[in-house]
Amino acid sequence: MSAAAAAPSRIAVVGASAAGLSVVEGLRREGYTGSLTLIGEEQHLPYDRPPLSKQLLSGAWGPGRLHLRGEDDLAALDLRLRLGQPAIALDTAARHVTLADGSLIGYDALVIATGTRARRLPGAEAVPGVHVLRTLEDALALREELAARPHLVVVGGGFVGAEAAAVARGLGCEVTLVTDTAEPMSDALGDELGALLRTVHHEHAVRIETGARVDQVLTDGGRARGVRLADGRTLAADAVLVGIGARPNTEWLTGSGVPLGNGVECDATLYAGSGVWAAGDVACWLNARTGEPWRIEHRTNAAEQGLAVARNILAGPERATPFDSVPYVWSDQYDLKIQIYGRTRGADEVRIAEGSTAERKLVALYGRNGRTCAAVGINMVRALRGYRAQVAAAAPLLTGSAA
Repeated sequence: MSAAAAAPSRIAVVGASAAGLSVVEGLRREGYTGSLTLIGEEQHLPYDRPPLSKQLLSGAWGPGRLHLRGEDDLAALDLRLRLGQPAIALDTAARHVTLADGSLIGYDALVIATGTRARRLPGAEAVPGVHVLRTLEDALALREELAARPHLVVVGGGFVGAEAAAVARGLGCEVTLVTDTAEPMSDALGDELGALLRTVHHEHAVRIETGARVDQVLTDGGRARGVRLADGRTLAADAVLVGIGARPNTEWLTGSGVPLGNGVECDATLYAGSGVWAAGDVACWLNARTGEPWRIEHRTNAAEQGLAVARNILAGPERATPFDSVPYVWSDQYDLKIQIYGRTRGADEVRIAEGSTAERKLVALYGRNGRTCAAVGINMVRALRGYRAQVAAAAPLLTGSAA
């Protein structure tokens, strides 16, 4: 009997995300012919999120270009599509999901791909002029705000904050970036490459406050007019973007019996037990290589995990294989193309393998306990690829390319 014939007859996927789409496409591609339901909180067809802080925010793209698949493509998958209906509860004993409209979706196997939501500053959740950047609506609202060329204060120097600051400057806005790290993106890149990034932002007239924490959004007339820092200083603003990370969307699973912690806790195969699997930003799985729990908020990881879950559902928990991949993420800022293979966080050594910060073209290798854990490229797309195998093998930290 084939794996597809032995598969559950009803599969539900909660999260019409890149990960959720990857699951349903993977199931059909592997020959699954049973009932398949895709549930999404947003009204939109599955769309790509990385362009929200880049091409969409700048106005280079319209919303339609973000769609991962068109209506005809989704129709060909023979899905029961429930958009605009967030899941609010899960009963793993009865094996059904409750939606916001009260309807129940039964399943034999369930995939949780509900992703994350943007963290917000306490007390500023509903203040006009305060933005986050996670959904299409978030990006469109901020883009409309930036059209008036406000003085924008960006709280957070990670991927979203640094990219949005670059876009806002390109649109002619005055920009102040506030980060609690030593340099922009230094938690991901380290101080040396973070310092390079700070220099580039300074050259584009972005004011940067490093090692600073925002305590409060200041208002006047019911609208954001600046922020107060922990040291008592205030920064004036016409608009504020909060880019301080994200939280896994797991609250709806409270009381379900699904193991929760830093997301949905899974084994190495992305299985959470009781017929439940997880994929994408919400999944925290036991990495088979390191023995550590990993949760990764990268677009490529979401797609790869979705396909892995599809295969493992059809194989069954007993024959499922561990998920193993090299994480990859990228960032576009001004004329810099920043790419990362592996996990830089936790590295205890950084070596420049090719190029230099002076050239603004380089490959840097990141090591942990003498082993390569990541490779970062800045404007060296082709050269960086040669180091992926070194990262994948956790090879001794060397500077020679594997190309």
